[in-house]
Amino acid sequence: MILNLDLPFEPKLLEEINNIGIRKYFLEGDTIINIGNNIKSMPILISGVLKILREDHNGDELLLYFLKQGESCAMTLNCCTRNAKSEIRAVAETNVEILFLPNTKMEEWSANYKSWRNFVFDSYHQRFSELLETIDKIAFLNMDERLLVLLKDKTELQHSLEINQTHQEIANELNTSRVVISRLLKKLERLGKIELHRNRIKIIHL
Repeated sequence: MILNLDLPFEPKLLEEINNIGIRKYFLEGDTIINIGNNIKSMPILISGVLKILREDHNGDELLLYFLKQGESCAMTLNCCTRNAKSEIRAVAETNVEILFLPNTKMEEWSANYKSWRNFVFDSYHQRFSELLETIDKIAFLNMDERLLVLLKDKTELQHSLEINQTHQEIANELNTSRVVISRLLKKLERLGKIELHRNRIKIIHL
């Protein structure tokens, strides 16, 4: 079976998914969906972690949320149902395996399978909650607090105490400057919470 995510789909739906789904592999850092792409298939993450980013008119990015095993992107779902172009960028945070399902099946499955409707509604609800969390962080947390939250999230999602990213990449995700992030990371290093290496951050204690 291609799909092995412990999702409560009906056997008939699982059979359809396994017959028509296309499984693809991507490496850490690969862009899977870009802003302006025509979305012709819906992704379900089989393994790894994806990060979903939004871009403003100046080209600056902001991390919206992460996707984990068994999850899909609500914004991509919305594009699938409306035949609209993507308004987000999906980038592999780790090596990932993704199952792509044709958007031509979305309406049919919603009509025929309760489990698919539940999956779609749950995806919308989860992503909406995560977007609210992102807004709360921007509105109520200082940048040093937002950085700590991001580092903790990354270590938990990647199951690793090492984060292989540059200061600029982290700055992009938090929609701030590299100078600010470098200063805050140096502060964390002085406090003994992290160790800084070239393009790598080792977590000691957060």
